[in-house]
Amino acid sequence: MAESKTEAGARLARFLAGVSRQRQATRDDPATAAAHLALKAWQAERLQLTYADLLAHPRYRHAALFFLTDLYGARDYSQRDADVARILPKLTALLPAAALSAIADAVELDALSEQLDHELRAALTAADVEAITAKAYASAYRGCANRQAREHQIALTHAIGSALDKLTRIAFLEATIKMLRKPAKLAGLTELQSFLERGFVTFKQMAGADEFLDTLRARETELMNRLFEGSGDPCAGNAPAATSADPGQP
Repeated sequence: MAESKTEAGARLARFLAGVSRQRQATRDDPATAAAHLALKAWQAERLQLTYADLLAHPRYRHAALFFLTDLYGARDYSQRDADVARILPKLTALLPAAALSAIADAVELDALSEQLDHELRAALTAADVEAITAKAYASAYRGCANRQAREHQIALTHAIGSALDKLTRIAFLEATIKMLRKPAKLAGLTELQSFLERGFVTFKQMAGADEFLDTLRARETELMNRLFEGSGDPCAGNAPAATSADPGQP
């Protein structure tokens, strides 16, 4: 059964509050914040290498960039989430339930990714890892023993993409999002406006997202399985260079 506006709005508010607390706890400790950023940077480079073919593909390039920067990358989404929190009642009134659900899924993915990164960073720290490598990353990832959460992360990513693809078929929605440009700028909500418009336009231009989304899900699932099974080098052929996990290390 489809989620109502009230349900989507409540879920969105809950995840916004949760991810805000997570980020604040990380920012309160400079060393933790720096190590957290190093981990995100390493993962972002891994994603760039894993999806180099999609990033070079004329049809899928912009969708790949959207996923790697707006949903699954090393960016700090604090401003976008603060924008959503500020105008949540207006969003609930203006957007259809499907759009609100997609935003709630994006913030849930953000909150889940923050939590998984927190667990992974703690495992790397406990193992005295000074520079993140594929081997160190795989060992820490496996040690977190959180397969169910990782599976949910992949499922959420696919669900968000599917929702965006369906939203492009709502005739009035593109006009509504574009209509928000000037009010969003005046209200200081440009980050949220940019996120909404990039997601909508990207998926509309792709003209069908099934192959793209299935590719993401298959690759991330395969990588997750290799990581948990410890079957050789989990990032063979696409591992980024070692990255310092501690800003105090060379």
